[in-house]
Amino acid sequence: MECYVSSVNSEEMLGFLTARQAGLDDPLRLRRAESTRRVLGLTLNPDRDVDRIHANGVNAIDIDAIEGRYMLSGGADGVIVVYDLENYSGKPQYTCRAVCTVGRSSRYVHKFSVETVQWYPYDTGMFVSSSFDKTMKVWDTETLKPAEVFEFEDTVYSHHLSPIARKHSLVAVGTKSPKIQLCDLKSGSKIHVLQGHRGEVLSVRWSPRYEHILASASADSMVKVWDVRRAAGSLFTLDQHNGDKSKAASEAVNTAHNGRVNGLCFTGDGLHLLTTGTDDRMRLWNSGTGENTLVNYGKVCNDSRKRLQFTVSRGCSPEFVFVPCGSSVAVYALHTGEMITLLRGHYNNVDCCEFHPDYQELYSGGKDCNILAWIPVLREADLDQDSNGENKGAAGQTSLNSAFQDAWSSDED
Repeated sequence: MECYVSSVNSEEMLGFLTARQAGLDDPLRLRRAESTRRVLGLTLNPDRDVDRIHANGVNAIDIDAIEGRYMLSGGADGVIVVYDLENYSGKPQYTCRAVCTVGRSSRYVHKFSVETVQWYPYDTGMFVSSSFDKTMKVWDTETLKPAEVFEFEDTVYSHHLSPIARKHSLVAVGTKSPKIQLCDLKSGSKIHVLQGHRGEVLSVRWSPRYEHILASASADSMVKVWDVRRAAGSLFTLDQHNGDKSKAASEAVNTAHNGRVNGLCFTGDGLHLLTTGTDDRMRLWNSGTGENTLVNYGKVCNDSRKRLQFTVSRGCSPEFVFVPCGSSVAVYALHTGEMITLLRGHYNNVDCCEFHPDYQELYSGGKDCNILAWIPVLREADLDQDSNGENKGAAGQTSLNSAFQDAWSSDED
């Protein structure tokens, strides 16, 4: 860990500031260095709590991309909760409150476990949930009533809306059936089926770079990449052996893992795709060519029989991967495979985690019914200010940057 910390120590940070002020450096370098420092300082913060609402495990969480303020959670109890992450108390100690809940008393609540929740990418007025009750519901956030309900013949494991799509409004859905369903939000109908897998589809993800590119992971050990505009099947199937037939002699088809593939995550730029499998391996792929980059992450414990929600940092250098690993969250360097640390705090298995790119925070949910907030350690100067009572925490931060302070109004105004 020291090799990363040394790259963003105080002297180096002063150098970044000086270079930025002199116009010698792109401001992005300073931002990435500070973001990296903050991720490396993630710790369970005793000042930050999240309301405990779920009576059973937390299966999925999602933070809205518009304001970065509201978080969704879906539980094994079928309950969906919306939390407000902002801090308006003026104090560093606060609880992220549940602002609304689709609870067991609601006539619209899912009958069984909620497996995936996601905000509509362009508006927090709508979100989508899917469940083991064989339905996917499109919700009006204001009324907490479904505006649309899609019903399937099989258990739903995963769904995903494209974070960038402007030319389509498709939701990809993975179920116990080998067929991937494409549902159109505009027409409210299932318009297309993608066929090629031989087992249940555990995870689906749209590319954050190309709006028609979709990846799917299945219990058949395969990961397929699709262009949904094509009717001729998938673009390619990921091959862990990169075409080396001597290593894959016993396999009739390309496989990404030697077990069920239950996790998918694109990097922020969409150039790489990460996969996790029950063979206790995580692999990094070139999403354009399908090549296995052969990064060795070591043993990544994974015995989940359904979708595993993991995440990648954004805006850091290097980038980091956050993966549920038993009752901890393992943090890896994306391109070297080095394990940086284990975040310990849950009392039971962790099922999901989500990175907040605005504040370099991490939220994780587990079978212990808790959602934990992992917050960057403050610099010593920030801690000194806190002890002097000079901070007014807001927007999830415990100190106000001097760049945002009012330097021209007089105290008399």
